[in-house]
Amino acid sequence: MTINKDTVIGDILKIAPQAAPIFMGIGMHCLGCPASQGETVEVACKVHGVDVEALLAKVNELIAAVK
Repeated sequence: MTINKDTVIGDILKIAPQAAPIFMGIGMHCLGCPASQGETVEVACKVHGVDVEALLAKVNELIAAVK
């Protein structure tokens, strides 16, 4: 699965829980909260002032390495 800017963070964490530290590293410290679970990658990046393309690269690289 390739993660894109419209992918919901909760869905990412279901298939790749090892991605949690990446999200925590951008300031998403409440990954269990319903609000953060329902946010898309794009929304989370906007809220936390992070380049969405850079975050997508990190997450997709991690997921590819785990397969």
